[in-house]
Amino acid sequence: MELKIKKLKESAKLPTYGSEFAAGADLYAAEEENITINPHETKLIHTGFAMEIPVGYVGLIYARSGLASKRHLAPANKVGVVDADYRGEVMVALHNHSNEPQTIDKNERIAQMVIAPFLHVEYVETEDLTDTVRGEGGFGSTGKK
Repeated sequence: MELKIKKLKESAKLPTYGSEFAAGADLYAAEEENITINPHETKLIHTGFAMEIPVGYVGLIYARSGLASKRHLAPANKVGVVDADYRGEVMVALHNHSNEPQTIDKNERIAQMVIAPFLHVEYVETEDLTDTVRGEGGFGSTGKK
């Protein structure tokens, strides 16, 4: 499958896969200079591109594991959602969960994106739901006793 990318900045890099079977493609910062994110602060980081996701698919933006575990930088909304009808610049709201300032280099890998199919459903109100063994058991209800 091909996905159309439009560069909005000369410095933009197209997403790249780190290995042959990687699910997520790395997204790169497309900034004019390095960006410092202070402790517990969120900054929007530009990727410098827009894209055309096919109908029936979504772009899901996740943290890069090394950036999150070593430098405590991750998307502020945990998982970013890029809809098929969005044509603006893809940006990542990167949050610094640490107590130290963190600097993003102007071309650094900042997140990863997975293109995934989804179901668009019709929500229908009802008075009855089918019974299950779990029933109304909520948080932690399926754990070991």
